[in-house]
Amino acid sequence: MNNPTPTALFAAFFRIGITSFGGGLVAYLRDELVTHKNWLSSDEFLAALEIGQTLPGLNSVNVAIIAGRKLAGPAGAIAAAVGLVIPGAVILCVLGVLYARFRNHPDVVAALAGIAAAAVGLLLQVTLKIGAKQFVEPRALFFILLTFVLVGLCHVSLPVVLFLVAPMAILLHRPPKETAT
Repeated sequence: MNNPTPTALFAAFFRIGITSFGGGLVAYLRDELVTHKNWLSSDEFLAALEIGQTLPGLNSVNVAIIAGRKLAGPAGAIAAAVGLVIPGAVILCVLGVLYARFRNHPDVVAALAGIAAAAVGLLLQVTLKIGAKQFVEPRALFFILLTFVLVGLCHVSLPVVLFLVAPMAILLHRPPKETAT
């Protein structure tokens, strides 16, 4: 794996930012960083995603900062974050102005309903692609289901669930102690 320059990181993350949509952004990041550019291994990406999900802010921006820092230091972190955020920020500003003007138009209402359905599909695809290993490991599947039940069905706040479930997950996934010989 070769380390890119901050300029190359900016270009790659800008391209991701301008071409990706909704919850599928993490999948675009994985495809670019792991599959196409080979800048990170699958495990390195998953580690960055796991850390990024526990931090405040957007997961994709957190992953961009973590990956950028790993690949090109602080300048890489800044380049990756700025490259990822600029396209969406500009597009969001333009769409915000248009939405304020046309929000009650029936075609806009219908389009937004379709976009919402597509976003759910993108999130499911990302979940299955990135979390494939966890769905077959019984201990990991237990925590997936426990989190789903607590957050999705019982409506417990995600930070509360993380605070309760994380210590159990750490204890159950802790590697065994090595015996002295």
